[in-house]
Formats: sequence, C-alpha cells, structure tokens
Amino acid sequence: MDGNATTTHRNVALLSVAATLASRITTSEEIDSRLRPVLKRLKLPTGLLQRVAGVHERRNWGENQSFDTAAVDAGNRALAEAGVSARQIGLLINTSVTRKHLEPSVAVKLHHGLGLPSSAINFDIANACLGFVNGMSLAAQLIDSGQIEYAMIIDGEDADDIQNNTIERLGREGIGRKEFMSEFASLTLGSGAAAAVLGRADANPGGHRILGGVTRAATQFNELCVGSVDGMFTDAKALLKGGMQLVVSAWREARGDWTWSNMDRYIMHQVSDIHTDAIIKAVGIDRKRVPLTYPKLGNVGPASIPITLQRESASLRSGDRVLLMGVGSGLNTAMMELAW
Repeated sequence: MDGNATTTHRNVALLSVAATLASRITTSEEIDSRLRPVLKRLKLPTGLLQRVAGVHERRNWGENQSFDTAAVDAGNRALAEAGVSARQIGLLINTSVTRKHLEPSVAVKLHHGLGLPSSAINFDIANACLGFVNGMSLAAQLIDSGQIEYAMIIDGEDADDIQNNTIERLGREGIGRKEFMSEFASLTLGSGAAAAVLGRADANPGGHRILGGVTRAATQFNELCVGSVDGMFTDAKALLKGGMQLVVSAWREARGDWTWSNMDRYIMHQVSDIHTDAIIKAVGIDRKRVPLTYPKLGNVGPASIPITLQRESASLRSGDRVLLMGVGSGLNTAMMELAW
C-alpha cells in the first residue's frame, strides 16, 4: 500500500492538554429505557450497548453548557497549564465535528472567546475522529518551519441532537433489525471538549516532545460510516474489517522508521470493546498499556484522544513513550509518537 505521509518533527513539544467534561451523565440503561418498545418489537435484548460496545455511560451537556463554551474553557486552562498567554498564540485549529452552521467556522467563535490576537491564524480542520491528531501534526510542521511560536488545537463535541434524532427515528414503524444496527454506533457517542498547546521544544524544556508519525488512507471505504446531526449510518462489519486492514498496513509500513511495539502507553481513539480488542490483537500490543475512557465517556469523536491523554497524564513519567493512534471514517488512520 502506498503511504501518504511519514513525518518527523525536530523541535516541537506538547506543552499542555486540558479537558472539559459535560456535566450530565446519560447511562446506557436510560437509553435502553427510551428504546424499550422498539427492542421488544425487534426481539432484541437490553444491554447491547454495555455488552457489545462496552459503553456504560456517556456525558451530555447540562444547562448553561455548550460544546463551544466548553472548548473555550478547555482552551483557557490549557493556556494556564502551559504558562502561555493568549497573545502568544499564532495559530488556532478547531477540529470539532460538531458545528451549529456551515459558516462561519467554529474556530472564529473560539478565537474570539479565548481573546486571541488578530494575528493568530484560525480555521477548522474536519477529518472525522482523526481531526485532533491531524491538527497537531499541521501545527507541529508550522512550528518546525519557524512560521509560528505557539499553537492551540481545540475541539468541542455535542452528541445530544444525533442521539435524540436517532432514538426518535428508531421508534418509527418499519424500522427493522438491519436499520437498527446500522445506527447503533450513534448511541455510543458522548459530549466533551479538549485543547492542547504546542510550542518550540528548545524554548519550553518542560514540554513533551512530538517526534512524528504516519498517516495512511483507504478512501475506497468512504461510504461505510456517514453521519450528520440527523444520524450516523454505519456498516459496522465492513468498517471494522477495512479499519483493521488499514491500521495493520500502516503499522507494518511504519516499522522502517518507527519502533512502536513496546510503548509505555497507547492512547487510542475511544470507540468500543470490539474495536479496541481488534487493534490490540492485530498489532500485538500490551492491553495493560491501553487506557480506556469510552466505558464512562463514550466515543467523544476527535476529542477522545486528547481527553484520554489528559486523564492519563498524571501517571506518565519523564521519558515515557506515548503513541496517539486512531482510525477515522473515510477511512484514514494516524499514529503520532510523543516522548513524555
């Protein structure tokens, strides 16, 4: 398989990562309760979200919360943790799947909310669940080139509309088992926000080096998972098969430049038990080094990787090797190594 990109960064560090969790907990039992009539009609058992996906809870925004204000909150805390002022940020990349409208970009509201200077470039990158890692990679290249000193990658996700629309549609007459299962993944989604600050490694010796990584594409699978606020429709078996083929191919190709078989931590995009187990088995990594957040937070889209990294950061020690990795609808995969 021809590769798309193998990148090495010379002088870039992750200075901070912050997460803002939604305040309202929605259990899978609550969703089962709302779906009880259709489950009974289709003769499907309750507890599928827990047993099949491993998702027991997910978060949703409460009153006076929204994905964009939460992203601003995460951004402000990332700045404080990094010891970087808003006026020093030269680039803001928003990677949210969630958006209230087609234009303007979500980035402009976050730029304004964070009080960034007019000199700070700002735009959205959309690449399904890989957006945050893609944003980090692009920002790292601009820092390496000397174009900017500091960058913020930011993301906020809101699963409320897609969950409510999915549950309402699944309750309609005429919905069969096939249609139900094609929308099952929508019920695993959760809400949350995250932000990270990147800067020059030589100017920030306390940072965590971003060493580089690989990206690979298998875009012939572009119709296996298609989503909007109205719903997300997935061919789960074909998506899993295609995703595993892509990950394994990328992993094997990367061996020429990277050695990732014995990392201290693997921060994966958080999807489900099935997907996590498949990746662990396919590339032969230690399950104990793969922290999980989807059982309590669900799949928070592009925010999943930074949220999981933030929650794991307290247990990481200087010198630990960390691999960020995931697969996004389309299909694309990305893997990025950090030296903690």
